[in-house]
Amino acid sequence: MTESPALAAPDFTLRGSETLRQLDGKTYEKQLHACQERLRAVQLSYLHHRTRGVVVMEGWDASGKGGVIRRMAAVMEPRACSFWAIGPPQPEWQGRHYLARFWPLLPEPGRISVFDRSWYGRVLVERVEGLTGQAAWRRAYDEINEFERMLLDDGVRIVKIFMHVSPKEQLRRFQSRIDEPLKRWKMTMADIRNREMRHAYEKAVEEMVQRTSTVRAPWHVIPGDCKKYARVHTLGLIAEGLGEGLDLAPAPLARDVARAARERLGLNIPEGL
Repeated sequence: MTESPALAAPDFTLRGSETLRQLDGKTYEKQLHACQERLRAVQLSYLHHRTRGVVVMEGWDASGKGGVIRRMAAVMEPRACSFWAIGPPQPEWQGRHYLARFWPLLPEPGRISVFDRSWYGRVLVERVEGLTGQAAWRRAYDEINEFERMLLDDGVRIVKIFMHVSPKEQLRRFQSRIDEPLKRWKMTMADIRNREMRHAYEKAVEEMVQRTSTVRAPWHVIPGDCKKYARVHTLGLIAEGLGEGLDLAPAPLARDVARAARERLGLNIPEGL
């Protein structure tokens, strides 16, 4: 028998978590560019070293997950990065273990998989909405920890993000979605229902972090009321977590490619390539 993964935040509460840190526009642009460059370097290292990475994005409705993901996608090589928007399981997955549908979405060597919502739906929406029984969602904490430990032991790097916004800021963003025609599609009945059940979700989020923030795969709870700060901080944490221990130096040109480029195309190959 193996020991349970060591927990990193057993006393976590949302009351003790910040929601607001400010960042001015000029600093934001500079830091955003630096974070994106770092992410790009990390991904190229993944391609070279055949590394695998997983990013889990959870958070309140209108918390800014999409904005972070768009700024990742803007600089990532699309052939080596997959973005998965996770909704309710399709009929072919119903009646099977809830983790089954995530196995095909895990990254191949050299790739990164980003999950907009994830397997944590078992202990969040399924718990709060009563879509699964109490015994099943309580059992899920240990199942998820073991699932992630298997991935970590197999060499996969995991970064877990929870975007945290205050009730007041969330309501302001809902109003913004209604006021702006191009954002109205984002406002759904689920947003309204989830807002009305926020207290129940708060309890679920706290227990999720307490029970599944492990030393090897901790949760990062992001102060999200200022979108600029949240984006930069989150992208920085993702780049740091995915790139930990990696050599980020650019991959050398393959010798056979360098020789063919010089001899057959007449290209100038710098010394050392």
